[in-house]
Amino acid sequence: METEVKLTKLASCAGCGAKLGAGTLAKMLTGFQTHADPRLIVGYDKSDDASVYVLDENTALIQTTDFFPPIVDDPFLYGRIAAVNAMSDVYAMGGEPKLALNILCAAEGMPEEAIREILRGGYDAAYEAGAIITGGHTIRGAEPIYGLAVSGFVHPKKVLTNSNAQPGDVLILTKPLGIGILTTAAKAELAGGEILKKIHAQMAALNKTSRDIMVTYPVHSCTDITGFSLLGHGYEMAQGSNCTLHITVDSVPYHGEALEFASMGLVPAGAYRNRQYAGGGVKLRREVSLAMQDILYDPQTSGGLLFALPEKDAQDCLRKLRDHIPQAAIVGYVTEKEDAFLCLE
Repeated sequence: METEVKLTKLASCAGCGAKLGAGTLAKMLTGFQTHADPRLIVGYDKSDDASVYVLDENTALIQTTDFFPPIVDDPFLYGRIAAVNAMSDVYAMGGEPKLALNILCAAEGMPEEAIREILRGGYDAAYEAGAIITGGHTIRGAEPIYGLAVSGFVHPKKVLTNSNAQPGDVLILTKPLGIGILTTAAKAELAGGEILKKIHAQMAALNKTSRDIMVTYPVHSCTDITGFSLLGHGYEMAQGSNCTLHITVDSVPYHGEALEFASMGLVPAGAYRNRQYAGGGVKLRREVSLAMQDILYDPQTSGGLLFALPEKDAQDCLRKLRDHIPQAAIVGYVTEKEDAFLCLE
């Protein structure tokens, strides 16, 4: 639906570009007193996409939450994208989302129909995922915010983390980059039409199919590419795995229009935070234009999965992915730790 209230005009930041920088967040969490529990096999100390708690020998609980200001003006689409983005963390752990709670802040002046459509978008995404929204919490505030707290399940021995990439692995990315740059251009009323239709459809697409195909292979490590960018999330994977990720820049899928806008300087603030966070761990092995680097640091909203699997399985996995997700691509490989965590080649 269209609304007279432009949702993106009510927010100072859009989508996952609103996230605190990863480096800032890590410093804030340092030194907190927490309980130790051997059943908690993935916690926030791992910089992973979700926490994982073992319930019994066959079941582990995955918990995550994600919410953000409007990335689009259409309330239904905004709700769907926010919900898809939240559930993506569960898929990145190799799990299935099952239960969810709404998190909603309605800005003053938002009509009730717009609020209802945001919620309907969330329910629509959850229904497609096979998850149930069982309630939530709604407040009023200065800016609209929506997302979900999500619980999912996975077998304890099949949990995927962002810290187990192995030397010899190949890296696959399932969605093209450039979302943050293009939504920044849209907010400045410089992008529209077919460009926006394309990225809206991408952001609204669940990572369920990618997950379903991925888990049929011996994947070692996985993360979803969201606000910290390909290089930010890749940096965390490399650090956690104590390996070096080599990114083959010419193989990385991205929206061509994003390169044009990046060349014009239309880059979201989150990209600069990501560069500040991960840039010290990145080494250029070849010349890479500043605009292309901006795309690699660009914060993504509801981005794709980045996963590492043995080279012998990579081509077969990619073929199956491309039957459903044509832009999926092999974007690099993993080696023993070198003189940088990330190498651009």
